Amino acid sequence: SYSDAQVGRILDALEAGPNADNTVVVLWSDHGYHLGEKQHWHKFVQWERSTRVPLIVRVPGTTKAGSRCGRPVSLVDLYPTLADLCQLPAKPGLDGRSIVPLLKNPRAKWPFPVVCIQEPGNCAVRSENWRYIRYSDGGEELYDHSSDPDEWTNLAAGAEYRAVIADHARWVPKVFAPPTPSKGEYRFDPKAFTWTNKKTGKITRVQNK
Repeated sequence: SYSDAQVGRILDALEAGPNADNTVVVLWSDHGYHLGEKQHWHKFVQWERSTRVPLIVRVPGTTKAGSRCGRPVSLVDLYPTLADLCQLPAKPGLDGRSIVPLLKNPRAKWPFPVVCIQEPGNCAVRSENWRYIRYSDGGEELYDHSSDPDEWTNLAAGAEYRAVIADHARWVPKVFAPPTPSKGEYRFDPKAFTWTNKKTGKITRVQNK
């Protein structure tokens, strides 16, 4: 409720100013957290509760107040979306894509699922009705969100779902980026503004301009 109140203050100030009709508003958050659901008490898993976030977009003259969209989109879609809305040049090589078609028509066709990765090899593919998870050890999970929104029944072993799995598995990356280093892997020197890898001794220096 506190966050809601602060968002309200910002929106009230925007509406009272001269740029209300020329400002795109995007509201989102960090990803979710398990509070005992599925016997987990953290956020670092590939299930719905841990990966889903709120996403609200208001574009003057484009979006309709109170409308909702059930298509799956990702936070990596925000940059290409804002670039599109601001009529900036498209940037090639991005993982995300503009969701402007959905802002104009929430029921527009959208054949793209969302891909979530947690360390190399662990990947979830979320389409509008399904969540498919593949783990680095080869394990698989499949949930039908039209009948099982809390993801209690893993359907991956059912032969009748092989086509669904194949359709989602094609979105799993063939090559994963290496994991990001942990804080403990580096020693920081605040005077020289350098990071030294404790194992390799390699020094990374950032120029402060």
